[in-house]
Amino acid sequence: MALSVQGLTRVFKHEGKTLDDPNSDFSVDEVMGFYSVRYPELTTATIHGPEVEGDKAVYEFKTVVGTKG
Repeated sequence: MALSVQGLTRVFKHEGKTLDDPNSDFSVDEVMGFYSVRYPELTTATIHGPEVEGDKAVYEFKTVVGTKG
């Protein structure tokens, strides 16, 4: 019996929105930079993950702007 290796599909989440992987060759930091044009708050966000959910590696961009504590 042969084993087959499958990669995980990357998925990015930000404020409840699911963002597609714009380029699988990008690092996670480059993906966050790519989306920071549309979501400027990502320039100060942190990356959490990946959390494996089925066949997906889910990364979450969390911002700290506007929160107290």
